[in-house]
Amino acid sequence: MHVIRLLVAFACIALGAIVGALNRQSAIIDLGGAQISTTLGVALLIALLLGVLLGGLAIAASVVWPLRRRLARIERQNAPTSASGA
Repeated sequence: MHVIRLLVAFACIALGAIVGALNRQSAIIDLGGAQISTTLGVALLIALLLGVLLGGLAIAASVVWPLRRRLARIERQNAPTSASGA
């Protein structure tokens, strides 16, 4: 499993390097109050990374965190009490 993850990571890094190398045109990103001058490849990779991170955060906030809260509540309800028994 670790080998597959490593291969996928290297493939993504290689693909990112290829995209960055093939898109050397100058690009200016206007953020309203500031401007960033970079190459098109770097701008594309940063936009892709931000999209992946924001998408993962949206999925975590809408699916994973509510399910974890629900699981914790169910585990608390089904937990055996230490006061009862002997």
